[in-house]
Amino acid sequence: MLPPGGRISGVRLVRLLGSWRKNGARQGSADLAAAIRLLVADGRLPVGTRLPSERELTDVLPVSRTTITTALDQLRDEGLVASRRGAGSWINGPVGGGGGILGGDDTLIDLTRCAPPAHPGLAQAMAAALTQMPQHLVSHGYHERGLPQLRQAIADRYTARGLPTSADQVVVTSGAQHAWALALRLFAGPGDRVLVEQPTYPNALEAVRAASAVPVPVPMTDDGWEVDAYEAALRQAGPRLAYLIPDFQNPTGSLLSSAGREALAAVLRKAHTPVVVDETLVELSLTDEPMPLPMAAFGGDLVVTLGSASKSHWGGLRVGWIRASAEIVHRLVSTRAAIDLGTPVFEQLVLSELLKDAEPVLRQRRLEFAAQRDVAVEALAQHCPQWSFKVPSGGLGLWCTLDAPMSTRIAVVAQNHGLRLVPGPRWAVHGGCEQMLRVPYTQSSEVLREAIGRLGVVATSVAGTGFLADAELAVPVA
Repeated sequence: MLPPGGRISGVRLVRLLGSWRKNGARQGSADLAAAIRLLVADGRLPVGTRLPSERELTDVLPVSRTTITTALDQLRDEGLVASRRGAGSWINGPVGGGGGILGGDDTLIDLTRCAPPAHPGLAQAMAAALTQMPQHLVSHGYHERGLPQLRQAIADRYTARGLPTSADQVVVTSGAQHAWALALRLFAGPGDRVLVEQPTYPNALEAVRAASAVPVPVPMTDDGWEVDAYEAALRQAGPRLAYLIPDFQNPTGSLLSSAGREALAAVLRKAHTPVVVDETLVELSLTDEPMPLPMAAFGGDLVVTLGSASKSHWGGLRVGWIRASAEIVHRLVSTRAAIDLGTPVFEQLVLSELLKDAEPVLRQRRLEFAAQRDVAVEALAQHCPQWSFKVPSGGLGLWCTLDAPMSTRIAVVAQNHGLRLVPGPRWAVHGGCEQMLRVPYTQSSEVLREAIGRLGVVATSVAGTGFLADAELAVPVA
């Protein structure tokens, strides 16, 4: 029986493969197989996807049919691709020896997510929320804006940070990604340009493309945000919207200063361009230095702020929010019904409990993340001394500059050492960042040391020989 899944055309597969050839004509089949593995590991070729025929691939790829056949045979031997006469070929399972990378392999270390496990106080908050559920069960349970008590708690935290906020300026969402999708729906349509940092959060870029809008990158510099570059991009591209992560930017970890916020907000106001500010990581400052005021304190009603409990408390809560002017909140709620009818009540009650006395928990989390960051810094210095990076003052990851443009190759080979990584080009609008790699430090210190030790082995092998030989790639992770 064939698995469910759509078919990908040869032209689209070629577009996804990009510059897949790394080692010249002699290694063409190995390079092609490795590139397809990466697309599966990245989720861009989901399990069940029907592949183009070998004849179609021969027409669109500048290689011989023998090369294509050899690559597919290798992937069939690994179990990644399955075929049946008369039915073609399809993606059969996850990448890795014995199906390890997405399956039940206990040796897998996933470094694709800057997402920590839940803190111990979450279970207690859930128990307290459960006692409040009976009073909500007699109602319809739909709250398009969110529970009043949670909206007030979120508003109070903004006010405490120096940005006076009322509950009617807050909408509760199912995570920050959902909040971003709502904002995109309100502000941008097909063909509209959306200004983004480069590099930036890959899922934010995917949301822009899903809205049929066009992401316009503005490069980050070593010092962060260059106001003149934004002024030029606003003038030349005429975007309908901008998306920024000024608080421990993902993936660079940069923090926009108060002076930078004021200058950038002035440029955006002059262009009358609304800006969506993603504050997902704002609670994770790892120093005692005071944080700048929120961007909305400088940009006024042009700023729509996204927040989330995913990084500070737990991603499994799936609770986020939007902070905006009352007028924008009204417009957001009016259009929300086309996407969903509200965020689950129980999760909102849990977060309400967590925010009653949030600082002790957040203080402990920050200490843990600071210690794990220092472990990652030490391990990278030991195992990848040829790489460079800035130690961020907050956030959950290190943005590393490699000694050669080999990020994608490292991500491919790392799968066979029990590591899952996001290659640098995923953070860019049109590719690039091949000399960059994000290393999260959300795992325990013991796991981080093991992961970065493996990463050092991978980096050495890739730098020395390109992709590992096929026999080495097939070795199961033990």
